[in-house]
Amino acid sequence: MTKDLIRNQWKSNLGTMAYKVTQEGATERAFSHPGFDPDTKYFACICCDQVLFSIEAKYESGSGWPSFFKAISSEVICEKEDLTHGIERTEVTCSKCEGHLGHVFSDGPMPTGLRYCINGVALKAKVSLD
Repeated sequence: MTKDLIRNQWKSNLGTMAYKVTQEGATERAFSHPGFDPDTKYFACICCDQVLFSIEAKYESGSGWPSFFKAISSEVICEKEDLTHGIERTEVTCSKCEGHLGHVFSDGPMPTGLRYCINGVALKAKVSLD
């Protein structure tokens, strides 16, 4: 299946904002995501369902976006330099489908000191790994 065909399928399956975020690198407005079900244990990529983060790594950063201090594994995300908008930062994408998730910053809590600032519309809440 070609990348263009997959993206066209996502365009028809994802909402407008989720598509713009994951496929075009947009950012949802801060504090615009309604949040997740309290039973959520894991957060997966909205596009390909790869599990990315666990509830144990989620914290309230006050940034207006879901924040995590680590990914579930280093293999599930890719990081690359992002110099758009005149800001030096590190973009975070899903390693399986390359969907844009958000950015990682070095101002997070211990034990990692990292803040994965992730667009809520790029995530799917899961209650188990099944």
